[in-house]
Amino acid sequence: MENPLGTKITSLLQINGLTQRELADKVGVTEVSMSRYIKGDRIPKGPTIRNIAKALHVSTDYLLGHDDTEVNDPESAYYRTQRIIARNAKDWTQKQKADLVNALFDSES
Repeated sequence: MENPLGTKITSLLQINGLTQRELADKVGVTEVSMSRYIKGDRIPKGPTIRNIAKALHVSTDYLLGHDDTEVNDPESAYYRTQRIIARNAKDWTQKQKADLVNALFDSES
């Protein structure tokens, strides 16, 4: 049985660089509940869907499959990028960090 909500959440977890546990913490549910939502064993209630969408920087319409434009939204891309940087910066060399900063400033010209 296909689970479009679970598929979207899984994809957005990867895009945002989050684990199921981190998402569950942000949403205010247990990791077991989040796993069940993703597998399709349980359907989250409205407030939980809203919190999942907010944590993943998408609209509830996108999350529920009513709007597929959200992934290309610049603001969503910003939050995904910010999250990836925050998660990985500690493992980068000073040169890699400087290259990233330089790329940001060079793109403005």
